Amino acid sequence: MIPFSVLDLAPIPEGQTAAFALANSLDLARHAEKLGYLRYWLAEHHNMPGIASAATAVAICHVAGGTKSIRVGSGGIMLPNHSPLVIAEQFGTLASLFPGRIDLGLGRAPGTDQRAARAMRRDLNAAAERFPQDVLELQMYFEPADPGQGIRAIPGDGMRVPLLYILGSSLYGAQLAAILGMPFAFAAHFAPDDLMTALAIYREHYKPSEEWPEPYAMVGVGVFAAESDAEANLLFSSQQQQTLRLRRGMPGQLPPPVADLEAGWGPTEHALIDRAMAEAIVGSPATVKSGLASLLDRTKANELIIAAQIYDHAARKRSYEIVAGVRQELA
Repeated sequence: MIPFSVLDLAPIPEGQTAAFALANSLDLARHAEKLGYLRYWLAEHHNMPGIASAATAVAICHVAGGTKSIRVGSGGIMLPNHSPLVIAEQFGTLASLFPGRIDLGLGRAPGTDQRAARAMRRDLNAAAERFPQDVLELQMYFEPADPGQGIRAIPGDGMRVPLLYILGSSLYGAQLAAILGMPFAFAAHFAPDDLMTALAIYREHYKPSEEWPEPYAMVGVGVFAAESDAEANLLFSSQQQQTLRLRRGMPGQLPPPVADLEAGWGPTEHALIDRAMAEAIVGSPATVKSGLASLLDRTKANELIIAAQIYDHAARKRSYEIVAGVRQELA
């Protein structure tokens, strides 16, 4: 029975606040912990009115401090936005506070638009090109310091934690994770096109490392589960609307579900959203079971990490309950 995990973007529903969203994240993490999910990851995004996890390390501390056993981490930290030393210190601190429970997933994208990237005072293109070197530098800070080493991450130095993962939505991340002998998580929940090719490249070119002698592939997938297919499709409409607004350059809070998505959508936009959401699994317990079984058969994933941008918090919790039950049935 492979592990299932949770990917949370700390969604802010329309008319609500970041405080409301972060309280919901903690409540969902506690729920996921009881249901047997392995880990709970929060994602770094900036200048997004509908996402409350921009200060990702702080949000992780909030969730880890309110839970007991579930692993908590980033899905991911967008390393080009940061100094590797600062991230090592932040996650060294988290690992000191919550030993054995902290993960550090790393992404190469900015997680924002160009204006916000400039506001973070980073040369984005150069930073992205330095991503492999920054990953190696970050790893170094978690190793025991050499005699006379001038720069150390404290906390962080010598901890060899948290566990590091490479995230990606293209072939680049798969290639880098393979070269470095690190686990790889593919973001099929919003960019499914290269899923199978990326997994094949990762496994074919994997170079074993001391910590990871075998490749370890996670797949991020959107799952929207309810008592019926019709109810699940209604819940899914919030994610579809939010994705379209983002593609139109008008990001906003997570909208309530609507029964009819046709109004105001052109055929090109329908095709765009259908393609972006191509791997989403939406439906009743039976439909979700069939979809997850097919995904696992195709990908041979070592782990699934489930994303669900659902407007109503109770419905979101129920969706994760259904998925947890399906996991038991698949076992």
